[in-house]
Amino acid sequence: MFCSLTMIEVLFFGLFLTFVNADGVADVVLSCSLVEEGAGLGGMGGGALFTRTPATLVLRDIPVGPDESLDTLTPFVPPSVPDPDLILFENKVSSPEIPNAGMLLHADCNEQEVMCEISRYTPRGLEEGSDPAYFMVSLSVVGFDFSMSLILQTLPVDKDQQTLVQNKLSLPLSQSGTLLTKVIFLVFSNINSVSAPLRGDVLLNCGFKQEEIPLAPEVGLEWRLQHRGKGRKVLEIKTKLDDTEGATVVHGERKGSSVDGAQVLSEGNVSMSLTELKVVDEGTYICTVNLGHFHAQQVIQLHIIQPPQVSLSEEKLVLSKSSPQTLSCHCAKYYPLEAQ
Repeated sequence: MFCSLTMIEVLFFGLFLTFVNADGVADVVLSCSLVEEGAGLGGMGGGALFTRTPATLVLRDIPVGPDESLDTLTPFVPPSVPDPDLILFENKVSSPEIPNAGMLLHADCNEQEVMCEISRYTPRGLEEGSDPAYFMVSLSVVGFDFSMSLILQTLPVDKDQQTLVQNKLSLPLSQSGTLLTKVIFLVFSNINSVSAPLRGDVLLNCGFKQEEIPLAPEVGLEWRLQHRGKGRKVLEIKTKLDDTEGATVVHGERKGSSVDGAQVLSEGNVSMSLTELKVVDEGTYICTVNLGHFHAQQVIQLHIIQPPQVSLSEEKLVLSKSSPQTLSCHCAKYYPLEAQ
């Protein structure tokens, strides 16, 4: 079954849609929110309020598997009349490829909620408002292990007197009224939450991809643990992408934490292994990857579990009206402490 709506319905009703073309690739239109920090009273001590403006993200040319039906060959068609009030990001998915992007192809038909937030991004060491412009996209599918952070870079547009400028972002639009962008860097994870036994081992999945021309000669990785308002560094790695001898420096602050340095270089795999888990290892793990001026991260929840040891007060129970007996159940050595 193929879900079909018009482009007008997509833009005005906040849905998202998949368009498949004859080349074995698909265009996915996502309803997003442009999140901006604004001045205002954010509580007793003041602070900043965040505003949300409807935006649309079009991911072009997502590869379609051989088992997908290509019966409906409807490519993405931008609005017939460009509108400078619309915030419409257009992105061609080529290099780097978005992992597991095929999950988005049928999310609308399967009634899966896709969370998409877009915000301005200022690379470290670069002036705010410099050309090109950058945006951070946080993308996830509710209830599924699909989560990633994308950094978009705007593409140059040939400007003339007829060139429209997006009213809110003050950026030039293409002739079709879209903000042309490309993905230059992304960090992803295929798990949002994981449970592991006490004294057991666990692998926290995290990876990154960048465009073919490296953003920097060195990649930095940091894993941090946050729990009950406290944070600590678990592991830190710096390695050169040219794989020169002695180019990798690892500093692990938790015994039994490790990352495969070879896979960092060959696959962009920065997953962390933890052995001999303790209760203090439970919490929120933040995987942050740094490439030159850019950084992005993923968040993973680790839950520690330990089944209880159960015993009964009596090995044999004889039911008798004349001599009533009491049977007690004892549970010990379990975690978490809430149990039924």
